[in-house]
Amino acid sequence: MKHGKQYRGVADQIEPGRQYSVNDAIEILKKRECKFDQTVEVHMNLGVDPKHSDQVVRGTVVLPHGTGRSVRVLVFAKGELENQAKAAGADYVGAEELGEKIQDGWLDFDAVVATPDMMPLVGRLARILGPRGLMPSPKTGTVTAAPANVIKELKAGKISYRVDKGANIHAPVGKLSFATADLGENVMSVVESVRRARPASAKGVYIKSLVLSATMAPGVPLDMSLTR
Repeated sequence: MKHGKQYRGVADQIEPGRQYSVNDAIEILKKRECKFDQTVEVHMNLGVDPKHSDQVVRGTVVLPHGTGRSVRVLVFAKGELENQAKAAGADYVGAEELGEKIQDGWLDFDAVVATPDMMPLVGRLARILGPRGLMPSPKTGTVTAAPANVIKELKAGKISYRVDKGANIHAPVGKLSFATADLGENVMSVVESVRRARPASAKGVYIKSLVLSATMAPGVPLDMSLTR
């Protein structure tokens, strides 16, 4: 793949074999000019085998400085909990009518929350929501009898992560326009969360690689001492 001059200019600043502090990595990424505000992501390769259920790493973390984007939250709820969800700022609240819209191809939302009684309905949407990382789950706190609290967290910058088949985790940590210190705190919040989520059955080195990247910029290897 052929990259542009600015991309190569950033890549040329990354010394082979060197690991960078979080702040230094952010400063390198900030040198890549772009017409839009790039999303910054942290990438980790873990020493786990996701084929084993006891080594599936997943979790949630509220980024201290948010994600830098507006999160559209859809909530499956009825009755008083529906009213609470609306009052908490949910963008879409309902039940069967939302399920029908999703089955017809509507996906204009970024997160889904459901009350426990709605799960039989939501379960029928698993083949649509699951592959897109939108399926509510008790493990991520998105199946709850207190949806208002979860909505506020999602709006404030709560993200979910889950290890993929290649034992990798990819998590957004903000926008390149963020102050370097703020982005750095967001990065470390994710790293600490993943570190705490280490399965008891994981052996050897847990976090094997740690890289920071932006939408239109190359990955910058981070200092592995940050994982300890």
